Amino acid sequence: MEILRVEHLSKVYGKGETAVHALNDVSFSVQKGEFVAIIGPSGSGKSTLLHILGGVDKPSSGKVYVEGTDMYSLNNTQLAVFRRRQIGLIYQFYNLIPVLNVEENITLPLLLDGRKVDAAYLRELLNTLGLSQRVGHLPNELSGGQQQRVSIGRALINSPALVLADEPTGNLDSKSSAEIMNLLKLYNKKYSQTLVVITHDENIALQADRVISIEDGRIAKDEVLTV
Repeated sequence: MEILRVEHLSKVYGKGETAVHALNDVSFSVQKGEFVAIIGPSGSGKSTLLHILGGVDKPSSGKVYVEGTDMYSLNNTQLAVFRRRQIGLIYQFYNLIPVLNVEENITLPLLLDGRKVDAAYLRELLNTLGLSQRVGHLPNELSGGQQQRVSIGRALINSPALVLADEPTGNLDSKSSAEIMNLLKLYNKKYSQTLVVITHDENIALQADRVISIEDGRIAKDEVLTV
């Protein structure tokens, strides 16, 4: 089942001679339960791509379909709701709300949506993330690895169609990085959670089912990894 389809996606910043083509005619699709790594040098366009997939930045042209919905045919209000319900975003620097505790940060997407928290699923999520003993802690009372676990919980609380992670281990030591990747792979395999990860780390990319290489705003290579 196709979860994500990208058709002829382009993003241009500026106009005329100073225009920068961050993405240039990018097309690919992702199936449900796939773990896809997107790699490329700095300035290649991979972060721009992730921001467009996540509904954070709009393309200059092209289409993005998530579960059959053309994201950029929606108005701003519809897009905000769709993004909150269908896409989980994990950032390098966590982006937690400093005055909210662990449980409040994780459940924030549901509260913003006016929806009830599924207590059983929240308990399961907290247990899996190793945060059951930290629910009342504020972000500044947590380690970097624990803060990233909270951001993963926030991304997963809605059981989204797609989880996007932008350098999710880039701010962590090697031990915490391994733990975070093991958690993401657990949700990918156990719950068939579709996962797209932007990374500079070749070791992380090699853990994916498939690697898409971006160079100068174009797809240079798209290969399925065999075990």
